[in-house]
Amino acid sequence: RTSSEMSAAKILARKRSRQTGVAEEYPAPASVLRKVPHARRSKVLALISHGSTSKFTALMEDWVSLLPHVRKDCKLEQKDRIDTIPEIAELAGCNRALFFEVRKHSDLYLWAGSVAAGGPSVKFLVNSVHSMDELSLTGNCLRGSRGIVSFDGAFGEDAAPHLRMVRQILTGIFAVPEGHPKSKPFVDHVHSFTLDGQGKVHYRHYQLSAAPAEAGVLAPKKGKPVQMLVEIGPRCTLTVMRIFAGAFGGPTLFANPAFVSPNHVRAEVRRQTGERYAKKVTARAAMRKRRAGPERQMPHDELGDVFR
Repeated sequence: RTSSEMSAAKILARKRSRQTGVAEEYPAPASVLRKVPHARRSKVLALISHGSTSKFTALMEDWVSLLPHVRKDCKLEQKDRIDTIPEIAELAGCNRALFFEVRKHSDLYLWAGSVAAGGPSVKFLVNSVHSMDELSLTGNCLRGSRGIVSFDGAFGEDAAPHLRMVRQILTGIFAVPEGHPKSKPFVDHVHSFTLDGQGKVHYRHYQLSAAPAEAGVLAPKKGKPVQMLVEIGPRCTLTVMRIFAGAFGGPTLFANPAFVSPNHVRAEVRRQTGERYAKKVTARAAMRKRRAGPERQMPHDELGDVFR
C-alpha cells in the first residue's frame, strides 16, 4: 500500500468511529480512493520561438486562455532543435504539444502532435491571423469552460486519410477532457474547423447563446429558444504542409503537393516586379532612340541664319 492509501483509510476509520463510538481498524478498501483517470490529467504544452511578432504571440495567448488544459512554457531558442520538444513536454508532464515557429518575423508555422504516444504530428502554415483584441467581437465565454470541437463534413468518415488524421490531432489539442482539474463544468463555446475548396482549414471560435426572446425563434418540438452562434475570436487559416509519423519529426506520412512556400511566393512577386521594371526601362530607352532618330529631326533651313 502507498502512503496515500494508508492515510485515506485512516481518515475513513476515524469518521466511522466518531459516528458509532467504536474504534475499528483501518481497512483499505479499494473503493475509498477515487483516482483521477489518466485522460483527465492530460495537458498540452504551448511553446513559441524567439523572434515572434505581437500578432503571433497574441494568437498563442488567446488559445492558452481558452483551453484550461494548456500550459505555456518559455520561448524556444532558435538554436534548439524541434525534436527536443518531446523531451521538454515530458519534463513538464504534458502528453501533447503545440509549437509556434516564427520565421523571418512574417511566417508562422504551427506544429501539433502527441508526445506520449510518440506521434503522429502535423505541421501547418498559419495565415490570416486575427487575435481577439484585434477583432473586438461581441461574443464571450466563461474562462476555463469546456468547448465543443466541430468539424465540417469534409472531415467525416469518408474523408481522405490525412484529413481524418488532422481531425484526430486537432481534437486531442482543443477538446478539454471531461473532469479536468482546471476546467469548469460548462459548455458554452464552439471551436469550428472548416475546409474550403483550396484545402485550407479555417478556424473560428463562437459563443453558444440563446436567441433573444423578442426574436420569437423557438425549437420546432420542445418550444425552447434556439441556440445561436456569436463569434468570439480569434481567427486563422491553417494549411497542411506535412504529417509525420513521429512526435515532431520522423517519416513523412503525407506531404501536401499543392503547398507553395511563402519564400517562393515572395520570390515570384519580386520577379514579377523586376519584369515590370525591366519593361519600363526598355520602353524608355526605345522612346529616347526614336526621338533621336533621323526621321524625327527637322530638315535644315537655308534661311535660318539670315536674321541672326
